[in-house]
Amino acid sequence: MVNEHFWTAALSRSSQALEQGALIPLTTSRLPCPGPGGEHFELRQLNARLPRHHQPEGPKPNPFSPWDPELEIDSIGVDHVLILNKYPVQTGHMLLITRQWASQAHWLTHTDWNALVHVDRDTSGLWFFNSGPKAGASQPHRHLQLLRRQSGERTCPRENWFRRLLEVSNTGGVAESHDPLIGSCAVAQRPKLSDPEQESRALHALYRTLAMTLALGDADAEQPPLAAYNLLLSPDWMALIRRRKERASGFSLNALGFAGYLLATENSDLGWLEHHGAERLLQEVVSRISDATDDSES
Repeated sequence: MVNEHFWTAALSRSSQALEQGALIPLTTSRLPCPGPGGEHFELRQLNARLPRHHQPEGPKPNPFSPWDPELEIDSIGVDHVLILNKYPVQTGHMLLITRQWASQAHWLTHTDWNALVHVDRDTSGLWFFNSGPKAGASQPHRHLQLLRRQSGERTCPRENWFRRLLEVSNTGGVAESHDPLIGSCAVAQRPKLSDPEQESRALHALYRTLAMTLALGDADAEQPPLAAYNLLLSPDWMALIRRRKERASGFSLNALGFAGYLLATENSDLGWLEHHGAERLLQEVVSRISDATDDSES
């Protein structure tokens, strides 16, 4: 049985950080998601202004250099630290950050995957990564994010969409031609290996394969990715989504948008969402594989 040491430590640290004022949860209200397909999304309305580092204008200080010791959960090897997200979307929202500077817009390394596996074998759930501003990253310092899930719990609202795409991929079938998101997403079964070193290498190799499938480039190369992307990792599958821009109709969209979580702010056009639907919102910000030449020239 997994002890979930990191999850226990995250809850304890959250309580302390709240008392010290180091943790500032985003207060939201749950709304029905309007428009076609809204039942596959969870929409929340932000009840206050976005934190400064999430706002599109103005300077953005790096909160990870140094990170707030009141938010630290544990050291992960010699290169990474597990901390609380200062502005969590749920209790125990964790960030896996690099100790030294590493670019969010460059490739994840084998060391990053080693650290992820180290945490994931104790506390798992929905991992996500935003590869730069166009993918919804609010910080240039490398950080992967984890929303813990219980064993058997649904990972995210759009879980079934990824599972259907995975089933098509595994059987060699043809995905629904009417779904415009298909050409912007690559998904594969997550490998299950008993040895953590083998698992981290397998995840890194799978990540590299999906990146090349989406014409993002080679994750083992020195050059950065050819386009922005989001990464989602569940206990069962890994997905990459190719991006061309960060927002549409007043909605800022990172990897959680593709997982089915939308956050409405004072700038969000709920009327547009009701008319067109959330799936169309996602279509507005993706880049299809066929757009690779245009992306590389922009």
